[in-house]
Amino acid sequence: MMRFLQVKEQARSLFTNASFLVHIHSNEEYEQALAFMEELIEEYDLYEPLIELLSASIERWENSASEFTEFNQKVAATDNGVAVLRTLMDQYHLKTDDFKNEIGGKSMVSMILSGSRKLSKDHIQALCDRFKISPALFFNRQA
Repeated sequence: MMRFLQVKEQARSLFTNASFLVHIHSNEEYEQALAFMEELIEEYDLYEPLIELLSASIERWENSASEFTEFNQKVAATDNGVAVLRTLMDQYHLKTDDFKNEIGGKSMVSMILSGSRKLSKDHIQALCDRFKISPALFFNRQA
């Protein structure tokens, strides 16, 4: 039979020594949580439940801490199509004139990157065919 008293005492001790596992209250705790996560990741299979608990705590902090507000707002406002196009450009070291077959001229690519034009269905299909990626990547996910 499981000894609940022993488990409760171990949990109380753990959360006293590392309260950031369930709720991060400061930047210092956030930094501790990130450092601890780096250590746990080295042996992922062994620590998976603890990693999941810590991940949830880190995500809650990053979604609510004031220093992440501007970043989170920018991410939410970013058009997925532009983000995917920029990522492809970075990963493949491409320039605006490297998309003649998929999007058109350099000026059209620039307009898409600046947000003054949107990727069309044909552009997305051509990019998916060229880079072997899913069209779903180009669409904003609704929460």
